[in-house]
Amino acid sequence: MKPPAFEYRRPGSVAETLAELAEHGSDASLLAGGQSLIPLLNLRLSRPDVVVDINRVPGLDAITVDATMVAVGALVRARDLERHVESAHVNPVISAALAHVAHPQIRNRTTIGGNVSHADPSSELPAVLAALDGRVRLTSAEGVREIGWDEYFVTIFTTSKQPHEMLTEVLFPIHPGWRFSFAEIARRQGDYPLTGLCAGVRVVDGTIAEARLAAIAVADRPVRLTASESALVGVAVDDAGAIKAAAREASVGWEPMADLHGSSEYRRSLVSTLTSRTITSLVGAAA
Repeated sequence: MKPPAFEYRRPGSVAETLAELAEHGSDASLLAGGQSLIPLLNLRLSRPDVVVDINRVPGLDAITVDATMVAVGALVRARDLERHVESAHVNPVISAALAHVAHPQIRNRTTIGGNVSHADPSSELPAVLAALDGRVRLTSAEGVREIGWDEYFVTIFTTSKQPHEMLTEVLFPIHPGWRFSFAEIARRQGDYPLTGLCAGVRVVDGTIAEARLAAIAVADRPVRLTASESALVGVAVDDAGAIKAAAREASVGWEPMADLHGSSEYRRSLVSTLTSRTITSLVGAAA
């Protein structure tokens, strides 16, 4: 398979990249790691007039950690973030989620900006952003805007990023006093998950004071399991029955999608099971 004909551009700065996007708009595609774009081009599911290769654009490959945030540049490779010691110390769930992304060879090339921009509903990082209430920074010739994950992810492979904008940074907030975990169910390690869950709890005096749950691979975008979050508040960490009951609320308020891998009811069951397992593990570690 070969891609359709396109013009190839290799800008040397963010300003040059934005000028290309301003000129070509939706007729241009950004090339970073290429793990999604190249297959789409070869299958001719994507037919841009211009491919803009941003791999030589400086200033987009930094990981910055401060007291409140892990800020990740768009060109940071997944494997580099997975192994980043300072990030893993303050926000270990990021590394935990990245370990589930495909295989090491893929993670060596995959970029964080490309992964988040692709908006695959089965992708792990969007669940982490949803659970942490993360944000993205979008840059255009008009300036920079920062939006939350819930505004950014629209539906399957669709974000609110405009054609003249590029994602330049992904922001993962740090939540002191919380414990977060990532887990997923897949047929084989590295396969697309049947469901995945990023969960977090804040435990005070042996009781769950707050909880956050975000699921992937069950809808057209990451889903916050708000009914289950509310049901977990006030539950004692050693009350297994109450935790299981709260987990059964995980599929309330949204409709799981069905596909060739499983029905809606099957996915409801998977989400509830994964919620119960993950919360039980988290509160056990916090006890």
